[in-house]
Amino acid sequence: MKKSLILFTILIFGACNQVVTPPLLVEEEINKEPDLLHTSSEWKIWALSTAAPSHLASNCTVIDSDGKTVLREGTNGWTAMAGNPRGMSDPENGWKDPREAMPMVMDAQAMKWISAFVSGKKPELDRDGWMYMLHGDMGEDNTKPLVLKKEDAEEGKFIESGPHLMLMPKDPSSLEGLTSDFNSGGPYIMFEGTGYDHVMIPLEGYYMNQPQD
Repeated sequence: MKKSLILFTILIFGACNQVVTPPLLVEEEINKEPDLLHTSSEWKIWALSTAAPSHLASNCTVIDSDGKTVLREGTNGWTAMAGNPRGMSDPENGWKDPREAMPMVMDAQAMKWISAFVSGKKPELDRDGWMYMLHGDMGEDNTKPLVLKKEDAEEGKFIESGPHLMLMPKDPSSLEGLTSDFNSGGPYIMFEGTGYDHVMIPLEGYYMNQPQD
């Protein structure tokens, strides 16, 4: 009996000691930029998919910048694609970096929302949708869709977002009472009252691209 207890204790400690790699190191390795041309499929897959956490990024579908070509078929129902309506600053060499691409990783409902948004139609969702943008964006007016230059935006309403998560509600009126102040530090409404109301949820480093007055 005593020998059995000793053997059991050794096995338990041995199993515990096998878990030696912190999850953060795994995440860092996945998010490490590959040394490849930015026009290559491999680089684009990395740049677009890593707008989401690794557990979603590794199995999502990735769509090229033409909005049609599938660079990688996914298995988890999430889709990654570039979201910058400005396009590439240097098309011959591809996106300068992931942030310029403004990649989005979306579930099926957020895909419906984006399709309606770019078509100028009212989003019709079955339920709330979710979207990750961990590489941030290049800036936009928080109150008016597709106002992409700071000089064209309402004063004090232009935000260059860092990493964030977005909630696209099935019912925009459900957001009533939530602030639209992006300096609050917490979740806030973007495009309030436009029919494209959605919640911006700041993550670590959200304000790193935003000039602080």
